[in-house]
Amino acid sequence: MRRSARLAKRVRTVSPVRIEYDDVKRIKQENTGQVEIKQENEITVDTEHHVKQEVKEEIKQEVKQEDSPPDVGPPNWRIVYNHVKEMRKRVEAPVDTMGCERLPQKINVSPKVFRYQLLIALMLSSQTKDTTNAIAMANLRENLPGGLNVDSILATDEKTLDKLIFPVGFHSRKAGYIKKTTQILRDNYDDDVPATIEEMVALPGVGPKMAHLLMHRAWNKVEGIGVDVHVHRLAGLWKWTKNAKTPEHTRMQLEEWLPRDLWVEINPTLVGFGQTICIPARPRCDECTLSRTGLCPGDKNKRKKN
Repeated sequence: MRRSARLAKRVRTVSPVRIEYDDVKRIKQENTGQVEIKQENEITVDTEHHVKQEVKEEIKQEVKQEDSPPDVGPPNWRIVYNHVKEMRKRVEAPVDTMGCERLPQKINVSPKVFRYQLLIALMLSSQTKDTTNAIAMANLRENLPGGLNVDSILATDEKTLDKLIFPVGFHSRKAGYIKKTTQILRDNYDDDVPATIEEMVALPGVGPKMAHLLMHRAWNKVEGIGVDVHVHRLAGLWKWTKNAKTPEHTRMQLEEWLPRDLWVEINPTLVGFGQTICIPARPRCDECTLSRTGLCPGDKNKRKKN
């Protein structure tokens, strides 16, 4: 049924007030901006005013929906995401203060050194908590001669480097990766970080997640989404992806429908949510506002009721 006919039918059922179809048409034109509306006749009946306002509001909503581009993606994804963003405003997560982009020095270092330190922080972050990664980065800055830079890493043997980053997961393997990658930067990139995803992922120990986050923060370029274990897990939980076996599968599926202006913020938003509220082993569903919406398949309270 056409909108105008549906609204006219609805108005005719209201008694005892009678509103002509022309009234509905005029209100519709006013809200769509199709014509210039002259001064309205003064409304003297309270009930008529109430009904007209109700019709007017409904038209506004329908016009707004028709004028906006259709929202693609899984059903209700934006509602879920907005809930998460509101919860993140109230809770500080480790990623907010010790995430990789927070760890490089920002004062008294060149842009090259900043980008290099960011690369090292990302390489250390795999399979490692933010708090542990922050400790390892502090060890490198404080104990390497001249601080953390290409020169100091090349001047440090792999065994010493391994000891400095010991708290992180797979520290011995990462020490080897850092030495090899740093040598490549010296030989091929003038001690700087590559500026393309393809060159980044070709470096030893650098995967797609690190490369995209590095592009975001080092070069201010958005070419993809940085998907870590939290983003991968939550996207699967909320049915934002289908049969995504790896974070890389999740990244490709999210990029098919997620608005590009969210590609940077979605990582810290979901990571922090996964660190503080939707914790893998013991999700705090009682603290999660999604628990009241029925939109989270992992809601423990929902399962209890069933």
